[in-house]
Amino acid sequence: MTQPQTPHPGLDGVDRQIIAELSRDARLSMRQLALQVHISRTAAHTRVQKLISHGVITGFGAQTDRKALGLHVSALVIVKIADVAWGDIAAQLAELPFVEKAQAVSGDIDIILTVSAPDHEQLSQAILRDIHTMPGVISTRSHLILDEILGHAPGTTPDAWH
Repeated sequence: MTQPQTPHPGLDGVDRQIIAELSRDARLSMRQLALQVHISRTAAHTRVQKLISHGVITGFGAQTDRKALGLHVSALVIVKIADVAWGDIAAQLAELPFVEKAQAVSGDIDIILTVSAPDHEQLSQAILRDIHTMPGVISTRSHLILDEILGHAPGTTPDAWH
């Protein structure tokens, strides 16, 4: 029987609590963070800096509402590619205006894209003109996103890491 892997050697319960709190609200001050995880402000600052320097925390960002940004239609686009290096096609995909995320996956497909646009026409153009005709792309299959919910961000459930 395989043993569950530790998420990162040296992460303890306090580190996981810090990650969970910052995942919920990255705008927390060190004072607020320290109060929530029951450590001193200096200890919170030191731990956050350690998590950043070890590459556990890779950045801080804002969550946005696509519709509030004028992006009213989204799709998951399944992409099959020919013999093209992931790095090459990933760089091209990153330059496209409506591609939010590109993920290389295993199985009978190669890439899953999240694509959002202001309307169906622009979404269709992004998929058919920009993605489907890209060198190395064999086929695309699109699935409109009708609704979505947010699950747990990585680190927001420290009790699961046992």
